[in-house]
Amino acid sequence: MRILAPGLLIVWLSCALMPAFGEPAVTTKPAEPPVRVVIETSLKTGSGQIRQFAFDGQPDTFFASEKNAVVSDFFTLVFDKPVTLKSIDVSTGRLDGAERLDSGTLEVSVDGKTFEGLVPFKNGEAHSGPTANPIHAIRIKSAKDLEHPLVIREFTIESELPIARFVFPVEITIDVIDAPEMREWTEKVARICERAYPMINEELKSDGFVPARRISLTLKKDYDGVAFASGNSITGSVKFFKEHPDDVGAMVHETAHVVQHYRGRGNPGWLVEGVADYVRYFKFEPEKTRRLDPQRAHYNGSYHTSASFLAYITNKYDKQAVLKINQQMRDGKYTDAIFEQLTGKTLKELDEEWRASLKQ
Repeated sequence: MRILAPGLLIVWLSCALMPAFGEPAVTTKPAEPPVRVVIETSLKTGSGQIRQFAFDGQPDTFFASEKNAVVSDFFTLVFDKPVTLKSIDVSTGRLDGAERLDSGTLEVSVDGKTFEGLVPFKNGEAHSGPTANPIHAIRIKSAKDLEHPLVIREFTIESELPIARFVFPVEITIDVIDAPEMREWTEKVARICERAYPMINEELKSDGFVPARRISLTLKKDYDGVAFASGNSITGSVKFFKEHPDDVGAMVHETAHVVQHYRGRGNPGWLVEGVADYVRYFKFEPEKTRRLDPQRAHYNGSYHTSASFLAYITNKYDKQAVLKINQQMRDGKYTDAIFEQLTGKTLKELDEEWRASLKQ
């Protein structure tokens, strides 16, 4: 039995684990993230049957327009980037067969602007195989004025890249009666908050909890603060957002409050605001986090300060710390003891440790 010197053994093992000379190393390509979708439509929602129900993968939900659709109306799925489609199936009408679209066309666009007909609707459905080119948008157009609302049960799409369904469907409606000149800004912010909604819900989900599916966003002239949430409603200050139109994160913070949905009154205010700002600053806009003064910062400083403390706990001790803390608060069972359960240290000990880390 031949015995190799220790140094030679290390070299031999290293060579044995390397690919043969001339053979490329095997690398694992990271999975492509799902392509995001937005919905553009000329139709207002009726009876809570929101737009995103048309692409949520649930057979018992559907979109329904508030009024009868006319030939100039449209309902469009727009992809964040062009996608090569293998098949498209669209079903319309209610489950009993009423209000189907029998005279219309499923259209596609390679640039999101110019559309061409793909297949007609027949018996309320449209089916297509692969498309010749990558598609940027899919649109439903009626061929005539309808005598009923447009009802869309589901888009079913197979593609080369995964497409993100609306797992947490939501529609944010706006009220800008006090400031009609802010309509375009408010619509843009509502759509941004809708796009952030899946992330917010992933960060704050808990077993059995179904988040709000309709949220109202109102701008008020007589409100002197920044913004606040109450139930499924968000109110913002006309004055503040006219002066700070780039502060979209404030509305994401309020959307997080809607998702928190804490029913009890025993949750500490610093933590309620800290969780919402954790979502805002450490998930939605991490580039806007700022350094804190370790002499003045404390875990219960609320808002950005408490969010920074929660981020420290999450990064060092438990990646699901905010998720677990949020669930206790949502269930009305919060106590400070959860921090010791998660880290083995008291809040006071964690505060000192976190503040020391701010000096580095």
